[in-house]
Amino acid sequence: MSSLLQNRPKFDIHYQKWYNIDVAFKGGNKFSMKNDDKASISLKKIICISILFIFIMAVAVTAGNVKLNNVKISLASGYEMNVLTSKKTVAEILDENHIILLEDEKVVPDLNSELSDNNTIKITKKTEEEIETPEVVETSTNVTAEEILDSYGTIIEKIEVEKVKIPYETITKNVAKGSGKKQDKIVQYGVDGLKEVTYKVKYQNEKEIEKKEISSKIIRKPVDKIVEVRNKQQITSRSGTKVRYAGKWSYSDSELDLLCAITAQECGSSYNGALAVITTACNRAESRKWRYNGTDPLSQYKAKNQFCYTIDNHWRKRLNGNYPSYVKQAVIDALNGKRNHNYLSFRAAGCASGVNIGGNVYFNPM
Repeated sequence: MSSLLQNRPKFDIHYQKWYNIDVAFKGGNKFSMKNDDKASISLKKIICISILFIFIMAVAVTAGNVKLNNVKISLASGYEMNVLTSKKTVAEILDENHIILLEDEKVVPDLNSELSDNNTIKITKKTEEEIETPEVVETSTNVTAEEILDSYGTIIEKIEVEKVKIPYETITKNVAKGSGKKQDKIVQYGVDGLKEVTYKVKYQNEKEIEKKEISSKIIRKPVDKIVEVRNKQQITSRSGTKVRYAGKWSYSDSELDLLCAITAQECGSSYNGALAVITTACNRAESRKWRYNGTDPLSQYKAKNQFCYTIDNHWRKRLNGNYPSYVKQAVIDALNGKRNHNYLSFRAAGCASGVNIGGNVYFNPM
């Protein structure tokens, strides 16, 4: 017992220290802790507790300095939400809450505005005036045809010679004598002529891009067709008096006026130009390929999408004789058998290749 008291830890009350701390473990093992070791452990505990305390105080101070604002967000759909946020601007608050503005939406206040407590962000749809229409900026550059062609490849020029048919003309002679029952008579049949035309042709990527006539030489002159026209025959029907031309087609005065108006609208610049137009209608009326549109020139004129009659109404302003006298003469001559070509189609010059008569290009022979 005395030995245990002698080995008991001693505590110095004045210096507040332990001396000669002996710890006995079961089994006889003994561990001694020196005074310096105990002082070191105590110091570490004090340092750790101090650091933890400083950290807690720093967090408390920081939290005390952060101000949270109560903001109300009103969406365009009508849904409203209240959020607590430390963000300042409208853009930051919307981004924090994953709200994206659509192109047709606007926000009040604007995205750069700063908010304070109890403020409202309102998102609404834009009006038609507020929706920005993208401006179409037209830019034009003066680019020549040569520059465009150069950008596509090499251009090859060739000289080509072609034989072109020269259509004969039909000449009518009025021999209004005797009875009106007499038939028209062909005095001379027409024969097409032939000419040799030299062209300068440009090719690019093996395609023809330009063709210009350099020279031409007549090989055979055309022979005109001569027709003797007898008296006009008048036919009286319920629709009124009609005149039979060349013993083939009969038209009233109003129908003849309509023929002249359409002809003048298609080409009224010259007698030959007008004759070429009405000749096309006559050729179609006499052709098996086009007879489904009618067997007379006026029916061909009225066929859908063939002449100006069904395409526009400009021909109406030429009714009641509002056309040159040579147009009417050309129409009457054609009805009596006169022709100045044997083609079935025509287009405005520059839109097709063929024979140019009065500003229209004729093609597709009978």
